[in-house]
Amino acid sequence: MIVIGSMIGSGIFIVSADIARTVGSPGYLLLVWLITGAVTVVGALSYGELAGMMPRAGGQYVYLREAYSPLVGFLYGWTLFLVIQAGTIAAVGVAFAKFTAVLFPNLGEGHVLLSIGGLKVTAAQLVAIASILLLTAVNARGIHGGKIVQNIFTITKTSALLLLIVLGIVVGRNAAAMTANFSSFWDASWTHGTAGSALAGEPIAGLGLLVALGVAMVGSLFSSDAWYDITYIAGEVVEPRKTIPLSLALGTITVTMLYLLANVAYMLVLPVAGSPEATDVVGRGIQFAVNDRVGTAAASVIFGAPGALIMAVLIMVSTFGCNNGLILSGARVYYAMARDGLFFKSIGRLNSRSVPGIALAVQAVWACILCLSGTYGDLLDYVIFAVLMFYILTVAGIFVLRRKKPEAERPYKALGYPFIPGAYIVVSAAICLDLLIFKPTYTWPGVIIVLLGIPAYSLWRRSHGQITP
Repeated sequence: MIVIGSMIGSGIFIVSADIARTVGSPGYLLLVWLITGAVTVVGALSYGELAGMMPRAGGQYVYLREAYSPLVGFLYGWTLFLVIQAGTIAAVGVAFAKFTAVLFPNLGEGHVLLSIGGLKVTAAQLVAIASILLLTAVNARGIHGGKIVQNIFTITKTSALLLLIVLGIVVGRNAAAMTANFSSFWDASWTHGTAGSALAGEPIAGLGLLVALGVAMVGSLFSSDAWYDITYIAGEVVEPRKTIPLSLALGTITVTMLYLLANVAYMLVLPVAGSPEATDVVGRGIQFAVNDRVGTAAASVIFGAPGALIMAVLIMVSTFGCNNGLILSGARVYYAMARDGLFFKSIGRLNSRSVPGIALAVQAVWACILCLSGTYGDLLDYVIFAVLMFYILTVAGIFVLRRKKPEAERPYKALGYPFIPGAYIVVSAAICLDLLIFKPTYTWPGVIIVLLGIPAYSLWRRSHGQITP
């Protein structure tokens, strides 16, 4: 439930529009999701070895610390707190607020409550913040409450997504959309612009196509992120050496299949190519769905006028449950860091309900600040590049630890070692390079944030003394 619930948020209902504008064809739209799924599953299977070796609270932070050094572990925790976890919580909270506004328009982004200089506080931002604070309060009252919320919302949204897929494939099939999609299945083009206005699609092939595939994967990778959050709470999992590798494998495979089927359903209901000037959802296609809400466009074809409301409720459930898993798990990393002397001592304390209450509170405060300062798209781009860098380091850590700790107990070993983990590193590094070159506005800040952790680590050691992992 943690793996599936943390992965499925709002992305699957939104990002296919941007992917479709970047690659321009049904075949490559599916290929982007297929590659993303393969990368995610291989990464999860590789992490399984580390999870079985070190079933302790902190997960990926612990793996990096043990494979490399306390500095690398600190850089991960630093980036997780500033960008990866808190940024994702904020982004999902903003998405929850956007779809809440479909039901309650006065809670939308257009309703500005306060304006100070260049800073505007909208009703939607306050809804996002309220949802984060509520889930933080639930989890601060004990792991049992967080578990109940996670189970209920994950089962509900997975069932609803499955229903949408089945209805899209069986009921919503559109002959015109199917003809248009199959007649141009591999005709790749890159449409530079937004859902509101765009230039004509530029045909792409060869190196240009590879570049487009890498750029398009930002959205799909974000939508498939957070599967590793289960490793953060290893200290509270029954039989973690077996349970965590199994949950990583089953969870990522399940979500990958759901995502592929959801996109198949979209393409049976809507044409991939469309026009931003069209007045109906079919004419706008997947590329130019209003506000990139592909799921809503598909639902409106299937259900008619109530489709937008039905989809809004589904995404509200999805994002609320997603953020519960993110909030529950992320605080355990800061707790583990504090126990190692790499964060404030108070964050390493458990409250009366045996959960890291202060860590949860600090995480919530920073996520709320991000809600006020950034947009969904900005946070998405910042998050995914930082995540990819640490994916690579963590999987490379398998090779390092095989040499450093050859006798360590490994109940599960990475599938296809060394070839499959090695291929994962190469593919992920290529995507990182692609993003650095073609999306520098958002990716370079991610690099700078990581590097700023080095002087922060030095200052911390100077003021707090020896690190004791």
